[in-house]
Amino acid sequence: MTADPGRTASQALDYARRGWPVFPCQPGTKQPATRHGFLDATTDPGQIIRWWRRLPAANLAIATGLPGPDVLDVDRHGPGATGYPAYHALKQAGLLDGASTVVATPGGGLHLYFAGTAQPSGRLPRHHLDFKATGGYVLAPPSRIGGRPYRLLEHHPQPASLDWPAATRLLDPERHRHGQPDRRPPADPGRLAAWVEGLTEGNRNSGLFWAACRALEAGPAGLGDLAAAAARTGLGRHEITRTIASARHAVLRTADREPEAEATR
Repeated sequence: MTADPGRTASQALDYARRGWPVFPCQPGTKQPATRHGFLDATTDPGQIIRWWRRLPAANLAIATGLPGPDVLDVDRHGPGATGYPAYHALKQAGLLDGASTVVATPGGGLHLYFAGTAQPSGRLPRHHLDFKATGGYVLAPPSRIGGRPYRLLEHHPQPASLDWPAATRLLDPERHRHGQPDRRPPADPGRLAAWVEGLTEGNRNSGLFWAACRALEAGPAGLGDLAAAAARTGLGRHEITRTIASARHAVLRTADREPEAEATR
């Protein structure tokens, strides 16, 4: 069973009116139905109408990060593999108060929508949390996976942003001892490439973006291996090039902000 075509196109236009770029995914999947995936996301009504006329049963995806929303993805893979303990810890700490929208995902997890920022996407695999921001995307209601829908649970106006570094400090304090920023050594390019090669559809763009950001900590030399690994997952050349370019821009923005942050301490 796929999403209702008329409702999906109408909802896509509604998201676009909010300023959130959208794009279609293949029916019943997280696989982009456009050549460049989330990089093709748009708020242009004409393009959106053309997409859903061509593929009326397509799922609906939102590109995350400014101008779209940031989204905290709380995964649930079973009783022993769930993001809900971390979710409750963040909620108790007041870090989730800015969420404007809460969506139930088909697998029993949650998507929490926040005001979009220029923060890069991030992951806390041990806590089963994904932060979908710059370089990511999420499926949105009324999309379906395996016949099960994404369902809107709550919606409130005027969202605030999620401070992802604060969330990681709370859940993984060893990364931020004494309030200092993460000083991890640069990631090994070979391991990053192997990780990228294991990505599955729906995670390939955001995973490549994250890996490219990590690789750039050591310099650009490892980007060729990442691009080759991404190609072996099925990503197209243009999509890979544009995703890596987005990672370069995100890393440069972060580097530009760091001296300013030091000066204000």
